[in-house]
Amino acid sequence: MTDNLEALKYPIGKHQQPQSYDANKLNEWISVLEALPGWLDTCIENLDHAQLHTPYRPDGWTVQQVIHHLADSHINMYIRMKFALTVDNPTIMPYDENKWALLYDVEEVPVNISITLLHALHRRIIAVLRNLTPEEWERTYYHPEKKEPFTMWQMAALYAWHSRHHMEHVRQLRVRMNW
Repeated sequence: MTDNLEALKYPIGKHQQPQSYDANKLNEWISVLEALPGWLDTCIENLDHAQLHTPYRPDGWTVQQVIHHLADSHINMYIRMKFALTVDNPTIMPYDENKWALLYDVEEVPVNISITLLHALHRRIIAVLRNLTPEEWERTYYHPEKKEPFTMWQMAALYAWHSRHHMEHVRQLRVRMNW
């Protein structure tokens, strides 16, 4: 049961921060970020209210919470990216994603609003990432909870993983439930 729960929590495995990057890895990470909104369109297609309120695992978030979390998280990514590119090693503001997942907008706003937001947001993210210089990929922000700096390329790797991670939560739930 524990192994099964771990597989439900981490359907693509836990994030492993790469030690380096090259042009191929950057293109892969950017392609994943570019694809996420379309993947989510497919993942939630024709889901009804009850299905959207089904958790992807025991004691896990519902599909609706996962979709809104992706919008919240990737908005934070965008802001962190902009600060890292315009301020020398800025300290970012952490947030409690579990508390955010319980706020009123998550329950009251339809998921298509967050997916539409992700379509627009990811267009902007991709426009920045596709044009970074080698020096800009090395720019950093400081994460006070992790107590370490993160480079732009590490952020791209993390959010590409994050995109696939949560998309798979929803996709695999649909498969398990035969929706």
